[in-house]
Amino acid sequence: MAAGEEQSREYLRRHRLPELLHRLGALLLFHRPERPREFLIQVLERVKAGRRAEGEYPFLMDEANVEAMFSLLDVLGQGSIRPAQYREALKTLGLSTEDLELEDDVEITLHEFKE
Repeated sequence: MAAGEEQSREYLRRHRLPELLHRLGALLLFHRPERPREFLIQVLERVKAGRRAEGEYPFLMDEANVEAMFSLLDVLGQGSIRPAQYREALKTLGLSTEDLELEDDVEITLHEFKE
């Protein structure tokens, strides 16, 4: 791999830009605003304010949506899901799974899923 390409990958990783772009895309598809550019500007301004502790981060899903997603994954109603399902759900939400260390035999409860 060329040095320039490696530097570009490191830049993207360090600033978590793929996750940001994925989340922005998901917000657009979820809300489907009439004016998408203005919507994205507002979201980014809320993210900036949230980082300064002046407001809350914009979330794609509220608690009811997270519970609904969990119930879709827990089709048998056992109260838990497998790590592979958990990882896929996090990816769907645009969240990183890089630092996630789970054994394949653990079960993820709704409480853990929400956290």
